[in-house]
Amino acid sequence: MPTTDLAGGCLRSNGNYPSLVAKRLDVKKLADVSCSAAEIEHLRRPQRPFSGARVPAQLDALTTRTNLVTVSIGGNDFNLFGNLLSTCARLRSADPNGTPCTDQLVRDGVQPARQVASIGRRLGESLREIAQRAPQARILLVGYPRIAPREGSCPRLLPLARGDYATADRIARLLRDAMRAAARDNGAGFVDMYAASRGHDVCADDPWVNGRSTDRLAALAFHPFADAMRAAAARVSARARSSSSAPLG
Repeated sequence: MPTTDLAGGCLRSNGNYPSLVAKRLDVKKLADVSCSAAEIEHLRRPQRPFSGARVPAQLDALTTRTNLVTVSIGGNDFNLFGNLLSTCARLRSADPNGTPCTDQLVRDGVQPARQVASIGRRLGESLREIAQRAPQARILLVGYPRIAPREGSCPRLLPLARGDYATADRIARLLRDAMRAAARDNGAGFVDMYAASRGHDVCADDPWVNGRSTDRLAALAFHPFADAMRAAAARVSARARSSSSAPLG
């Protein structure tokens, strides 16, 4: 059974997709620097997950001998996912069948499309720096699995107002597209986990992402289950073995 390192504050599991990829590809040396709540800035700057903790900049793990780099980051910038999964959830009771979160974003002047465009630019800059630090490496940008369904709702698991599910999914697709463009424009591969997770959203019969309640034996709230990690590992491993630059879903 996978274990999670709690001491450093990153909540890093040895059952995450980098660890599974390392096993699939028989990697001799794995440097897993993934960290919960990391933003793109933490690729270059230390992260402090809690008082007294200091996690080195993730790109410091790169060397000129690194031959494969996987990156999955961006959803925490601008609190993009946080707004959807906390703020929007709190607004549901105001209008369960309406769009209270979407309306609140408009009132607050929040423009997710602009935020996502900025995330895409930051990712592009980061991919270029990775290529400079690890010139021999194959670089793969790994997208996020879908959270909200394209149709239907499940407020017990994903407590959004009925009309806000479409907004949540639209933002997820905007982020997927921005990540794909950043990879394409900067010589990296893209693993499209949004496409791969069709039929596996939080509301699905076979979800890849947990709902609102943390299950200590399975996944934190709104974090991937083991099935999602295995699916990502399979696709990343296939891409790492392939010479193709086409997106892999």
